[in-house]
Amino acid sequence: MPTEIRRYVRSLGLDAYVVGGAVRDELLGIEHADEDFLVPGVDHAGLRAALEPHGRVEDMEVHGQLVGVRLFPRDPAIRSLVPAGIELTPPRKERSVGPGHRDFEIVADPSVSIVDDMARRDFTVNAMARRLATGELVDPFGGRAHLERRELHTVSEDSFREDPLRILRGLRLLSQLSFAVTEDTVAQMRAEAAGLRHVSGERIGGGLEADGMGELSKLLLGSRPADALRLARDTGVLVEFLPEYTPVVGYDVGSPRQPGPLEEHLFAVVQQTAELGSPLVVRLCALLHDLGKPEGDRSGADHAQVAANVARAVLRRLRYPNVVREEVCRLVAGHAFRLDGPIDELFARRFLASHGIDRARRLVLHKRADLAVKHVEEWEHENLALLERLLEQERDSPYRLADLAVDGNDLLAVGFQEGPSLGAALARLLDRVIDDPAANHPDLLLAEAERWRR
Repeated sequence: MPTEIRRYVRSLGLDAYVVGGAVRDELLGIEHADEDFLVPGVDHAGLRAALEPHGRVEDMEVHGQLVGVRLFPRDPAIRSLVPAGIELTPPRKERSVGPGHRDFEIVADPSVSIVDDMARRDFTVNAMARRLATGELVDPFGGRAHLERRELHTVSEDSFREDPLRILRGLRLLSQLSFAVTEDTVAQMRAEAAGLRHVSGERIGGGLEADGMGELSKLLLGSRPADALRLARDTGVLVEFLPEYTPVVGYDVGSPRQPGPLEEHLFAVVQQTAELGSPLVVRLCALLHDLGKPEGDRSGADHAQVAANVARAVLRRLRYPNVVREEVCRLVAGHAFRLDGPIDELFARRFLASHGIDRARRLVLHKRADLAVKHVEEWEHENLALLERLLEQERDSPYRLADLAVDGNDLLAVGFQEGPSLGAALARLLDRVIDDPAANHPDLLLAEAERWRR
């Protein structure tokens, strides 16, 4: 966040503090995209009234309760720096009145001190504030010392009970920032793991946009997701928010190619996708791609298709956007493609016809991560690298209906009728030009289609 924003907020005549993750990241020397400000001594109405002369003010709500405001400054130069607005909150008290932080009471209270406001936060490294007027660091719970030791401590013993999602936030900080989770914090995670059953799906999963992304997505996009997932397993957290992992934990696939418990393989593939810089959909695929193996082994069903069905249910429950859910399910369904046949130009074109270039690249990325953690022979790595090269080589060859040199109108002009036979003829023509791209010429294709019609 540019220092211009802090100077601007200070210029509004408010005794504001920058709080939470922004202070943590500043002390770590990490660039951060946004900052939140706390304004003591005011209630919600007072804060809104103080800001309205400076721009448009929107209320911010959590579960229908006011928590603060978002200011869209009138000054165009400042507004261009923060198009999503500046978030400011009065000090407040929170009291849980139900499970899973779904039912709780929020009360803005001008008498609440900075220290008291920090006390309701999750971890000591997030319970720090910096006063804009003086630069003073408010650190009532030793967050800076814990930050220097990269240790994750809760602010209170009730932290996870008050909001079980904080457990996943702690695991996410392990993955993103390589924090060590202390024994007392691990014990609290274990004791409160069951509370995650009551947390809404969108808070756990969410989506692809930064301001709507849940903790699981952030965890997977960190640099150490496997360590976070192992701790989730060991504390009982994993099966609380992903009960589909229950049959997977400890499952032995009985193959020297993939030794060890199945969940360890999944964690290792997730880690590899992180090291390859993969997008979120590939990392979600890695997390879910083999959840169908126990059922597949029992029933003889295709484990990839079973896993795709499981993935669809998981991602729907965790409220991922449709576009994310469908792409991950297609990746999971297609991840088990074989590399032991001839990998040539025709194979690449057929692969492109099945998946398109973008998904084909993602499937190759996932396969690279998958093979990296298995005991496989060198030819598999070589064939995958060959496929990757051929996909780029053949991406301009015809492999989609839109690439055909003729279309439905051309076939109608030579006597075809509207209906299924027209679509079937186009599909056969496409298959023809995938086999032989040189055949993608209008005269050749129309002559062939007319032979079929006769």
